[in-house]
Amino acid sequence: MKSHKKQSYENRIELLQGTLDLLILQTLQWGPRHGYGISQAIRAGSGEVLQVDTGSLYPALHRLERKKWIKSEWTTSENNQKVKTYQLTTAGKKQLAAERSNWERLTAAMAGILNPTEEA
Repeated sequence: MKSHKKQSYENRIELLQGTLDLLILQTLQWGPRHGYGISQAIRAGSGEVLQVDTGSLYPALHRLERKKWIKSEWTTSENNQKVKTYQLTTAGKKQLAAERSNWERLTAAMAGILNPTEEA
């Protein structure tokens, strides 16, 4: 019998860079968050399937900030610690809409291959 932790690890899904960007933008659509809050929102929203480690999250946040899709500022957390909080920009909202449209096209195309309709 496999341990829960090992089984959880085996069921994790590695995220492609573009997919991670989409998830971050979507998470920030719900409001400003610090890095840990973003990773928690992704994990909770995916039913614990998607887990983003800091080695992937922070380079993605920096990349999105360079593209001006998000902006950051230093704030004080509820634990009275300085944290960098990220929020979506107007350009980021437009990019999120475009990425969501692309994602919907991709998932429809994948569904067409994985679940083909029977045609005679």
